[in-house]
Amino acid sequence: MNYKRINEILKNDGVIAFVTDTVWGLGCLPNSEKAVKKIYEIKNREAQKPLILMSYDIYPLFDYVRQPIEKEAQRLIKRHFPGALTLVLTKSVNTPDYMTSNLPTVGIRVPDNETFSNICKNIDGHVLATTSANISGEPPALTYEEAVKYIGDKVDLVIEDYGYKAQGRASTVAGFKEGNPIIFRQGEIVL
Repeated sequence: MNYKRINEILKNDGVIAFVTDTVWGLGCLPNSEKAVKKIYEIKNREAQKPLILMSYDIYPLFDYVRQPIEKEAQRLIKRHFPGALTLVLTKSVNTPDYMTSNLPTVGIRVPDNETFSNICKNIDGHVLATTSANISGEPPALTYEEAVKYIGDKVDLVIEDYGYKAQGRASTVAGFKEGNPIIFRQGEIVL
């Protein structure tokens, strides 16, 4: 994998496509408003649908959420990260409004996929603002070939999966109300 090229693309407001444990994703650096806007354009995505943050480990993501995080969130992180769970938490001042559709929260996730982990370990900041690799309303890409077909001409780079395939089921998205988890989207993980 050419990490130097990936970093150059991201630093120059670029958008990359990559495999995760669930479906293929699109991503950019969270602090690149230009690249975030490009993701919305690529997908024809409604502005009120926020992107989420993903990394190879929970620690780089802590900068983007308000501390301390809820006890129940900590328990779910220990149990399901890395994995197909997206947690919606109160964001910190480091999370740009343009990435979260001006919402006070941000979704965070640590995919269980070796190729994705290696990308994040080797990029500046170790965090990507992400969404699924597809046009809104269409099914997400599940293979390298589908990613190339669906959005290959719209992104700056589609990264090979190196044999680490997407499993095809979306992540469960959960938030919290008065300390208890609430499910926004039921996916792979049952809480």
